[in-house]
Amino acid sequence: MSKISKFFKGGGSAGSKGRGGPSPQEALARLRETEEMLSKKQEYLETRIERELAVARQHGTKNKRAALQALKRKKRYEKQLNQIDGTLSTIEFQREALENSHTNTEVLKNMGYAAQAMKKVHENMDLNKIDDLMQDITEQQDVAQEISDAISNRAAFGDEFDE
Repeated sequence: MSKISKFFKGGGSAGSKGRGGPSPQEALARLRETEEMLSKKQEYLETRIERELAVARQHGTKNKRAALQALKRKKRYEKQLNQIDGTLSTIEFQREALENSHTNTEVLKNMGYAAQAMKKVHENMDLNKIDDLMQDITEQQDVAQEISDAISNRAAFGDEFDE
C-alpha cells in the first residue's frame, strides 16, 4: 500500500488501531521518515538558493529586474529553509523524547520481571527458618573453634605430675 493511500485511509497498521495508537516503533519510523523527507527538502532548497544567487549575479547590473526577482525568490527559499530547520529541530526533539520514553518503559518492564523473579525465589524462604539456620551455623562455628583451640593448646603432660 502506498504512503498516500495509507495517509488517506488513516495510516498505520490494523494492530495499532485496536490499541488506541501507534506503537513506539511505528511512531519512531514515521518520525525518521519525516526527518529524511525534510532533509531532502532542505538540500533541494539550498541548491535553489544557490541557483537564484547565481542568476542574480549573472544579471547583475545588466538586468536589474531579473536580478531582483532572483533575490526575492532566494529570500522566499531561505524563509522556507528556516521553517524546515525549526520543524526538524522539533521532530528531532520529539523523536529523542519518544526513544527515551521507550527505553524507560523497557527498563521499568524488566525491573518488574526481576522483582517477580525475586519474589518467586523468596517464596520458599521463611525468615524464622533462616534465623534458626544462622544460629545453628554460629553454634557449629563456635564448637569448631573450641575444638580447634583444644587441639592447638600444648599438652602439658610433664607439668601436671607432682614429684
